Amino acid sequence: MTIAILVVVGYVLGSMPWGYWLVRLVKHEDIRDHGSGNIGGTNVWRVYGWRLGLPVIVLDTAKGFAPAFVATQTVSHLAGVLAGGAAMLGHWRPLFLKWQRGGKMVATCGGAFLGVAPVVGGIGAAVWIVVFLLFRYASLASMAAAVSLPIVALLLHEPWPVVAFAAVAAIAVIVLHRANIARLRSGTESRFRFRRTAQPLA
Repeated sequence: MTIAILVVVGYVLGSMPWGYWLVRLVKHEDIRDHGSGNIGGTNVWRVYGWRLGLPVIVLDTAKGFAPAFVATQTVSHLAGVLAGGAAMLGHWRPLFLKWQRGGKMVATCGGAFLGVAPVVGGIGAAVWIVVFLLFRYASLASMAAAVSLPIVALLLHEPWPVVAFAAVAAIAVIVLHRANIARLRSGTESRFRFRRTAQPLA
């Protein structure tokens, strides 16, 4: 019963579309009508700059971290994985947006791993930063970080729920980036720029 409650709470927290809400509050616009149409922090940053993008990234990370951390500390790694996975699901299909398309779960996934397995999550974040700084493709950095999760979890002999979660999360992130993969292969993927732009970007 406790695990079920934690999973529900994780989904509700994950469903909080901070990119949509903050842009609505500050700019009175729908972020889904701009850039890639994604509600995640990367698209918000590209369209409106870091003052809106950074808070969205932090909040999207926190909504994955909080349920995963609480469930792991109070129940078990399995409970933490389920709660964190529910938060990711909520970010992808948010309750508060009537289950319409949400974000690609990258920041929420990172937060969930910081809550369940901090070292794995921290290394994943480091991989993201290094790949991003080298190539300036947020999509490539996200996929590289996701792939690193199960590898690191195995190398660190993390509990089986963490390893399984890492594998499923990696697959999910890659599947949600399949359009980006096609653009990377064709050379049409847009590099990230720290200054905002009005051009449609993915």
